[in-house]
Amino acid sequence: MADESRGLGLRYSKFVSRAATRFAIAAMLATPFAAQAQPDCDAPLDMVRLAAPLPHVAHKLATKAEPIVIVAIGSSSTQGAGASSPAANYPSRLKEELSATFRGHPIVMYNRGVGGEEIDDMLKRFDEAMSVHPDLVLWQLGTNSVLRDHTVAGHDEAIRAGLAKIRAAGADVVLIDPQYAPKVIAKPLTDSMVNLISLTAKAENVDLFRRFRLMKRWAVRDQMKFESFVSPDGLHMNDWSYACMAKGLSVAIAEAAQRPVQSATAAPQIFNDVP
Repeated sequence: MADESRGLGLRYSKFVSRAATRFAIAAMLATPFAAQAQPDCDAPLDMVRLAAPLPHVAHKLATKAEPIVIVAIGSSSTQGAGASSPAANYPSRLKEELSATFRGHPIVMYNRGVGGEEIDDMLKRFDEAMSVHPDLVLWQLGTNSVLRDHTVAGHDEAIRAGLAKIRAAGADVVLIDPQYAPKVIAKPLTDSMVNLISLTAKAENVDLFRRFRLMKRWAVRDQMKFESFVSPDGLHMNDWSYACMAKGLSVAIAEAAQRPVQSATAAPQIFNDVP
């Protein structure tokens, strides 16, 4: 039994080494996703890196016994509003990215995005969403409350209730904060919501994919015009930004799944507001 365990460890170590090289190259050499007129995807690992490891995903990668099951739950930007087709939304693109990264390991993706929902609406669907026994839950939240000028107070408790359900289902979790888009940043409570999600993720020691900051980088640092990465409605992402988001999230998930579980107690990485 000991020899068998050592053999599995050696095989997994070799897999990690090869994968780490691929991820480093992918992070340095971004590739365009849409027409040639679009810029290259800018989603560097130091910006998208997740704070905590993903032990359930890591276990599936090590055993290769079963598919990695992912549930993406959220509102319209999970469902794929603004994309040209369902194949261009971020969960679909993420499945492609992860399938290419973890070659030979099946990825099962469930898109549970419903347009217009707020956190309390999503919580009512969590039992059904967890019934597929996910290894990873991607929870996109916060935008619709901001758009409707709803108070931020109490959202941290609602998020904790959702996290408790995800933990009870035995899954890793990554929170995804609002998008940086004209109709979102025009609202007075946007920064408060982004900060609340960040602080709650830190307090609960769960991962956060900082979509708001990533998209702000495109606008501020890269000086991209909003029409390059936001759909004509001024709210939702488009094919290019969904694809770039998926690439950054894929690199982040892959890196976090390789990390020793002990680092789960490490303090989350803190970013300054300026991209």
